[in-house]
Amino acid sequence: MTTIFTVPDMTCGHCEKTVRGALAEALPGAAVAIDLTAQTVAVEGDAARAEEAIREAGYSPERAAG
Repeated sequence: MTTIFTVPDMTCGHCEKTVRGALAEALPGAAVAIDLTAQTVAVEGDAARAEEAIREAGYSPERAAG
């Protein structure tokens, strides 16, 4: 299952790298797609774990309506 988060405080390439790294650590092998322009992160797998990983990396994810 894919969950999409909006992450309004993810604003640059460094932010993207940090979020991607946090998700890779929390959900090894999970598919992650980041759209920096739209400030969205789509991730396969455990949504709660993904959200927690993004928060622990210092960002404020919100689950997108879907």
